[in-house]
Amino acid sequence: MAPTATPGPDGDGTDEALWLSADEKDAWTGLASLVLLLPGRLETPLQQVAGLTLFDYLTLSHMSEAPDRRLRMSELAYLANGSLSRLSNVVKRFEQRGWVERFPDPVDRRYTIAALTDAGYDVVVAAAPAHVRSVRRYVLDPLTPADRRALMRIAAKLKVRPVDLTQETTGPQ
Repeated sequence: MAPTATPGPDGDGTDEALWLSADEKDAWTGLASLVLLLPGRLETPLQQVAGLTLFDYLTLSHMSEAPDRRLRMSELAYLANGSLSRLSNVVKRFEQRGWVERFPDPVDRRYTIAALTDAGYDVVVAAAPAHVRSVRRYVLDPLTPADRRALMRIAAKLKVRPVDLTQETTGPQ
């Protein structure tokens, strides 16, 4: 579609909207398809193997890779691509299962540290093979090395930091 001005609410043309070109529309609908359909394909094996959502797995996985298996909650929310409130609910559930412990950051007590327990580590290790298989099947295997490099560049440009973490520069989370 060629960019076109549309009349505003008063019909005077002051509220212009530009339509997407054919290439822009294809790029957008392709991205929307990935955003809406891919998470389900990646989550289904995790649900079957370990009863985890994709967000659950990403949370545990990032903790398992951190030094001493510990991260500030705000950093963990960023890495897992979720809000602090969503992460807090998930970590509370993990605490109840004995997978995670939380405590004040000894360096700056205004922050909270989430630490993965041995039981939590066992959960992520058990779920990892199913996750890696689905990531390879649905994401990596269909792409050439050049496609993967392009995807990394695009993902870096489109990376969104959760809104409630943008305040971290002005105060603790």
